Amino acid sequence: MEQMEQMKLMLVDDEERFLSTTQKLLSRKGYDVLTASSGAEALDILRTHNVHVVILDVKMPGMDGIETLKAIKRTYPLVEVIMLTGHGTIDSAVEGLKSGATDYLTKPTDVQDLIEKAEEAFSKRQVMEDKIRVAHSRAIGKSAREILRETGGKE
Repeated sequence: MEQMEQMKLMLVDDEERFLSTTQKLLSRKGYDVLTASSGAEALDILRTHNVHVVILDVKMPGMDGIETLKAIKRTYPLVEVIMLTGHGTIDSAVEGLKSGATDYLTKPTDVQDLIEKAEEAFSKRQVMEDKIRVAHSRAIGKSAREILRETGGKE
């Protein structure tokens, strides 16, 4: 049987306490979790790690969540992003969804909710990856058939 790929998560938030607490809780449940305390740091990590799902805080100093989301989607369109919105930032949740976020969570967030939404986003991504694989193999298959047809038809 094929080994199911394990979901790799990244939490992006400028609140260190939220990062360490949530990372501990998720790791205890067997999840592979990376953390970043800024948008720039998150983009750096994405360059070197195959992250599947990003939990991204909307309100961060410097590069905010929406800017970070747009940058992630531009460079890594397959990365699923879940926006983390605090009190009174529901408008940014809407903006995030328009800019390519999969879903959003409100703070304070329940770890179980976070896990459910992350798992949902991860399976969505796997479906997408499967579709891409199928499309690729069809494209390769088609060209091989065309080549055969071309060479076969000239006899």
